[in-house]
Amino acid sequence: MTLLDIRQRAGYLFLVVTLGHIILISAQINSRSGVPVLEQVTFGVFAEVQRSMTAVVSGVRHFWSGYVGLRDVREENAELKQQLADAQVQLQQQRALADRSRGLDRLLGLRERLTLNTVAAEVIALGATPDFRTMTIDKGSQQGLRSDMAIIAPAGVVGRVVVPSLRAAKVQLLIDRNAAAGALIERSRAQGVVVGGGDEMLRLEYVSEIADVAVGDVVVTSGIDGIFPKGFIIGRVEAVDRSGRAYRRITVSPAVDFSSLEEVLVVLTPTPAREMAGEIGK
Repeated sequence: MTLLDIRQRAGYLFLVVTLGHIILISAQINSRSGVPVLEQVTFGVFAEVQRSMTAVVSGVRHFWSGYVGLRDVREENAELKQQLADAQVQLQQQRALADRSRGLDRLLGLRERLTLNTVAAEVIALGATPDFRTMTIDKGSQQGLRSDMAIIAPAGVVGRVVVPSLRAAKVQLLIDRNAAAGALIERSRAQGVVVGGGDEMLRLEYVSEIADVAVGDVVVTSGIDGIFPKGFIIGRVEAVDRSGRAYRRITVSPAVDFSSLEEVLVVLTPTPAREMAGEIGK
């Protein structure tokens, strides 16, 4: 052991002894409040430690409470959104049922006014191409449907059955470019033939030059085609184009909105013209 090491150890020993005396003296000396100085210092140190620990714990508690509260708010918000979505769906269903009920009421009213034998049918599909304006209904030969039976709606004439199957049938709409119906002007009784144009309008053709036709006239079925019963509304005259005395083009706006059809009536009773044709065929 060197002299330097002995001096360092002696210094450390002196420092320890000095701190020990200071602590003993502090323990014996009282402060102005009567509390020993050592106890007061020790309490102050531990108080600061406790204050820091309390602040940390309080911060953690507040953070956790905020996190839990935020989760509760998010869950409650998600639940409220789901309830709102469910309520909106129920509202739409009720509105759809109300619309369907009104449509069925109109169809039932029409059926009660008719003296014809009819069967109600629901539209289950529309034609996929604009070249052939057709729709499919949920009644077929099992319910007595045959080709060329007329299809009507509360608003007016819809079309005719072209392909019946056992439990469904394809219907050619009156606006199809290959469709036609015998027609007459309700006001003047002028006769002609309504033909489809493939779009949403109709044309009245083969009208006499001396016939009285004006914009706004109601066009109804004449019954001479053997398909549609007489007197059912087809539409109104939209435009009249004349060249001298001859009619060049008469445009008719259909009474039926073909894009919104949901329920229709199939006329099972044959027209007088068809009955007569049947008798001649026998």
